[in-house]
Amino acid sequence: MDSHRAILDLDVHALGGQMRAHELSPVEVTEAYLTRIEATDARLRAYITVTADVAREQAHAAEHEIAAGHWRGPFHGVPIALKDLLYTKGIRTTAGSKILSGLVPDFDATVWTRLREAGAVLLGKLNLHEFAYGGRSANPHYGAVRNPYGFERIAGGSSGGSAAAIVARSAAATIGTDTMGSIRIPAALCGCVGLKPTNSRVSRFGVFPLAYTLDHVGPITRTVRDAALMLQVIAGHDPNDTSSSRRPVPDFTVGLEAGASGMRVGIVRELCSTLSPAVRGSFDKALGVLSSLGAQLEEVSTPSLGYALDAALAILEGDALDVHAHWLKTRGADYGDDVRALASTAFLAPAAQYVRATRARARVLADTLRTMARLDVLVAPTMMVTAPRIADMMADLGGGVSRPVEAVLIPLTSPFDLTGQPVVAVPTALAEDGLPASMQVVGKPFDEGTALRVAHAYEQARGLLPQPAL
Repeated sequence: MDSHRAILDLDVHALGGQMRAHELSPVEVTEAYLTRIEATDARLRAYITVTADVAREQAHAAEHEIAAGHWRGPFHGVPIALKDLLYTKGIRTTAGSKILSGLVPDFDATVWTRLREAGAVLLGKLNLHEFAYGGRSANPHYGAVRNPYGFERIAGGSSGGSAAAIVARSAAATIGTDTMGSIRIPAALCGCVGLKPTNSRVSRFGVFPLAYTLDHVGPITRTVRDAALMLQVIAGHDPNDTSSSRRPVPDFTVGLEAGASGMRVGIVRELCSTLSPAVRGSFDKALGVLSSLGAQLEEVSTPSLGYALDAALAILEGDALDVHAHWLKTRGADYGDDVRALASTAFLAPAAQYVRATRARARVLADTLRTMARLDVLVAPTMMVTAPRIADMMADLGGGVSRPVEAVLIPLTSPFDLTGQPVVAVPTALAEDGLPASMQVVGKPFDEGTALRVAHAYEQARGLLPQPAL
């Protein structure tokens, strides 16, 4: 078990290097992860489906290939897991729902195809908020995902299982999706790295949609470097997804070590006004670290970000209704209560609301890019609060102010789904309440590299976070 722990503490960058050097074998690494899943997941509920036989077969194949000198890259032999929205040929894909509980696709999502071709080993499919339509991952069909820093706390959503598995050491890297913050919210609440790429940078083919025009697919990992390595594998144009960008994919690790000195960093006023004391304290300390690294910090304002959430919600409701209208009418009882209620509200929304929201979307992006014209990145807290308890209906913001939990999960993340900009959520510290806090580093469209550079510099200066005792 001690040898397993040593393996599980390695990130993808280290694992890949040791397997390439024949210091570790994909088989022993995969067995360590399968053992960890067996030991923790009955309580954690990060997985819906564990693909142990598939993982072992892929690990043996990777071991033979690496031994023969056919190394495919840093993910060769590395055990990963996928949010259960991604189609996997011959393996059920539930979208966290009862309605799709028996779906076994006959093709793979492009993201999984690319990871599989890079030699990754599939441990299984990860739990999520039903149909990705919520921020708690309290799934009524497959169990509530638990936060590794406190099993009574939410893991965040909708990619709750993807983040919980990273922090619990039951996957080396995972894939999540982000429509209103669903990569960054669980990464923030659980204490790991979440990367939402630029809209269209990563193919959405074979990913069950929540909102076609807002959905993003991206990595959830232990480190910023791992997120860059994973994005390198999954990014790029896909003929099966006509919305995917044809822009060339740069090497996201180039410049990663260049540091934050001289970087012009804007602190977004509109996203810093309502924070719990624990989050405020942690964010202020993170800004101090960036300043000590030589970053040039200044407060900036983009007033249109104040209505970004309303616009994003209007688009989400319209796009999601297109996906769910038939099932809501014919299988409404098969939805969880919260998702059925959320999805059904769109029946009452006027079409003009959707049109106005799409116009607002263009305005918010234009205003944000105008603000960033003389800046390299923006920064803001990822969440207004640390992880609420699963049983909590209200979240405490301090000073006698509280709001419904659902109302504090997406206000700081959703603006950048609306604009489509790349964002790295990186843990700042364990806050004064002992729970993870997080900072968003926001780049210009298709400039993931600069956001990753600043986030990596901060992460290196911050040092390791204390790990939860599961």
